Amino acid sequence: MVEQSSEVVSEPDEPAVTLTGTGPGGPETERRLAQALAGLLEAESVPVDAHFFADLGANSLVMAQFCARIRKTAGLPSPSMRDVYRHPTIQSLAAALEETAPAALAHSPQPPAPAPPPNRRVNRHSHLLCGTFQLLVFLVSSLASGYVTAAGYEWIATGKGLADVYLRSLLFGSGVFVALCAFPVAAKWVLVGRWRPREFPVWGPTYLRFWLVKVLLHANPMVFLTGTPLYVLYLRALGARIGKGVTILSHSVPVCTDLLTIGEGTVIRKDSFFLCYRAYAGHIQTGRVTIGANAFVGEKTVLDIDTSLGRGAQLGHASALHRGQAVPDGEHWHGSPAEPTGTEYIRVAPASCGTLRRAWFGLGTLLQLIFLYIPLVIGGVYMLFTEVPAIGKRLDPTTVALGWSQLLPDALLLSLALFFGFVVLGLAALCTLPRLVGLVVRPDRVYPLYGLHYALHRATARMTNVKFFAWLFGDSSYIVGYLRGIGYDLSQVEQTGSNFGSEVQHETPLLVTVGSGTMVADGLSVLNADFSSTSFRLSRASIGAHNFLGNNIAYPAGGRTGENCLLATKVMVPLDGEIREGVGLLGSPCFEIPRSVDRDTRFDHLRTGDTFHRRLAAKNRYNLRSMALMLGVRWLHTFALTLFGLASVDLYGVAGHMVIAGYLALTLAFSTAYFILLERCLARFRPLRPRLCSIYDPYFWWHERLWKVPDHFLEIFNGTPFKSLVWRLLGVRIGRRVFDDGCYLTERTLATIGDDCTLNAGSKIQCHSQEDGTFKSDVTTLGRGCTLGVGAHVHYGVTMGDGSVLAPDSFLMKGEEVPADARWGGNPAVDVPDGSRFAGVGRITPAAADAATATAS
Repeated sequence: MVEQSSEVVSEPDEPAVTLTGTGPGGPETERRLAQALAGLLEAESVPVDAHFFADLGANSLVMAQFCARIRKTAGLPSPSMRDVYRHPTIQSLAAALEETAPAALAHSPQPPAPAPPPNRRVNRHSHLLCGTFQLLVFLVSSLASGYVTAAGYEWIATGKGLADVYLRSLLFGSGVFVALCAFPVAAKWVLVGRWRPREFPVWGPTYLRFWLVKVLLHANPMVFLTGTPLYVLYLRALGARIGKGVTILSHSVPVCTDLLTIGEGTVIRKDSFFLCYRAYAGHIQTGRVTIGANAFVGEKTVLDIDTSLGRGAQLGHASALHRGQAVPDGEHWHGSPAEPTGTEYIRVAPASCGTLRRAWFGLGTLLQLIFLYIPLVIGGVYMLFTEVPAIGKRLDPTTVALGWSQLLPDALLLSLALFFGFVVLGLAALCTLPRLVGLVVRPDRVYPLYGLHYALHRATARMTNVKFFAWLFGDSSYIVGYLRGIGYDLSQVEQTGSNFGSEVQHETPLLVTVGSGTMVADGLSVLNADFSSTSFRLSRASIGAHNFLGNNIAYPAGGRTGENCLLATKVMVPLDGEIREGVGLLGSPCFEIPRSVDRDTRFDHLRTGDTFHRRLAAKNRYNLRSMALMLGVRWLHTFALTLFGLASVDLYGVAGHMVIAGYLALTLAFSTAYFILLERCLARFRPLRPRLCSIYDPYFWWHERLWKVPDHFLEIFNGTPFKSLVWRLLGVRIGRRVFDDGCYLTERTLATIGDDCTLNAGSKIQCHSQEDGTFKSDVTTLGRGCTLGVGAHVHYGVTMGDGSVLAPDSFLMKGEEVPADARWGGNPAVDVPDGSRFAGVGRITPAAADAATATAS
């Protein structure tokens, strides 16, 4: 959404409310709606035929507050932001609300209002004991890792000659790889057996077994083999029923695998969630996910528990199935929650890709891993330990302990070589290798999966989506040079200083075109590769000029948007219909909204002429200092870990594997404390305050610097009480016993989270927006006992009442006020009177489940 001013134009000579008296919505409804809007706008006149945005100068934040005020007014139907955009006058809105309310009452039986969630307050001792057990698991695993590493090194060190070292590295590395893959499977069957649909409280004994299996699966090296037949075989070993010819490209690992059924010939695109569990009101709920034969699941999708797709069904990109939803055989659905559509999402012809081809590719991948990558990594580390004097002399048992005067210079030189060698060589590789691959894998050609072209494409995608460089150059003018270097077509870019955020991904960088003057926020995923279960094809994805793309958008090749479009956060980009130009698009499925209004121009004087050039030059200098600072910060972290490593090597002869175990625990504790302290120091240990400013304001440049503080360490704390502790240390006002399974907060000190909240994997609380050169931030508050579903996105200025629930993959827009114990869902989110899908009464129809099961082996 474009951020605009809350200032409005008043006309003092007009009455406070102007009525038609003849509108289909009735004069009384018009009068009350207009009265509420007049109070928010502080206007003396609100004509019922005046356009909310074009005539009254309102903005989306004001209209969200208007909807919240109407919901609190007895006797008035409840509007949503979708209603406001579709009916942008008092007269048309009143008419639409009066039409839909009686129709809904006449044709739909009204379910009883859902009861508020029961008071599921967690016992304090259970919370403490769970955290203690999880800490012990980490310490024991560190000890086991230290013992295995020490034993392996000592055995490899006895090798005679290069060939012997290679052979020992191969045997040791292969053994560790097999053990790391087999142990989670064995642990799952021993600790759980078969997963069944059930519900159990977090922090209890059952949850501990669930958490341990989940952690082992996420730490499993097979995760790196998604997109290969080996990954499908691994899920089968874990109990999933998966048919022949299934292609899974998503790195999101299903945990309750016995509840997953996928029919033959199905393809699941990346960034899809099909976990077979969710957290709700302090409990874990497990349920079935059933996908029929020859089905398609698009990118950035969420399949909630107890959902199904029938044979030949398709679920589009940026879509979700809420609990109880079932897509019938052969139908195409999209949206959040999904609804029927005629859009075709499998846009590439099939190719010859039989069982033998899949078997050869899987076997070749495994042999390549065992005979090439594993020995190179293990043997390379061994050679580093023995050939680098700083390490080798410390491993020599005849060497006496070395002092700090020798440790510091060695750590300094070694960390500089490792860190900046990675930066220089990494950039060189990214700017050359993808272009060489592009000579072999050509655009607009259909290639079969699991061959040379597919392997080269996977290697290119993984290499060019390394997050480090986008993090380094993002949110600055320098991201343009980096993206050009790896292959983006930005030949006509109009430099803004914030053309791209720090999170950009693609299938191939060689087939991305972005028009002049376009600005992109974080989370863009360019889908310039189409997949079926047997084939793939690369195609150019073109984003028009003078667009603005909000957060977390999947932009496919063939997207039907042209120039001067606003694509709001989490919007579903259309693939059919006319090309949209000069409009805004919001929601999933998307609908049109105003591209901009007069109030957007308040900072335009900073975007033209000499003022713009001076501010842009100043921003570039500031961003360059930020990049240098963050490089120094990351190198200093590398230096500290190198220093700890050399000290550990120095003590290895005394304590053996205990030193390695201690090093693993120390690096986690140090890294967490280091980055927390860094962020708090940059913020001067003060909370952020709500702001509205231009991106050429020095405050915004400082805020961008704050975004660059690394926070990748947060993921290891998911599902533990320590995640809340880390958030609290980062400045989040967070209550007790909060269950966080993988939520992300952009502005920590602007977020307030109440006691006993439940935050699901992939959810996000974003307390800012940065659109068309304007930056806005505000406080977001979650009351006690709130639940955010998987992949849910909460914007700034939002208040969620106690016990309220936001459904999976929903987008709660800025300024919304969710009442206590309410159930909201959708993109954009609206009140859902029937909360049964969230509370857990829906089930997949037996026919849908049987259809998929029949095709799975």
